Amino acid sequence: MDWAGWATFGFVATVILTTIMAASQHWGMSRMDLPFMLGTLFAHDPDRARVLGFLMHLAVGQVFALLYATAFFLIGRATWWLGAVFGLIHGLAALLVVIPLLPGIHPRMASERAGPELDAVLEPPGPMGLNYGRETVLFTLVAHVTYGALLGALLKPG
Repeated sequence: MDWAGWATFGFVATVILTTIMAASQHWGMSRMDLPFMLGTLFAHDPDRARVLGFLMHLAVGQVFALLYATAFFLIGRATWWLGAVFGLIHGLAALLVVIPLLPGIHPRMASERAGPELDAVLEPPGPMGLNYGRETVLFTLVAHVTYGALLGALLKPG
């Protein structure tokens, strides 16, 4: 198992994934602010929430990088295209499973089913995060495919 690669390239790939997602927001292509979404799970102050959310996203990215590294080890090969396929599956799971579940656990996110609440600071993401903009799906998938391709290209399978 490539432990040094996991620690180093998992961090690098997560920073790049987060940068792609942040760029989509800054360019007006998506309103999804992942660090803010994660951070407001635990913090009410927006600035603290973003910092906390960014750190949480880095940690989650390392966990996923460990899963990728383990899969490459078990398969016995790591290529950019195999990583890209893993990234596509990862991105689709995030859009189709994780994001739609957030209103059920997020204390500051409105829900389309339950309606708005007075303390909600985030709108519900909607199916595949589409409430945050049509390009949200595209940028989420590009970010995750890039993440996987980087890990596939840089990690050693054995």
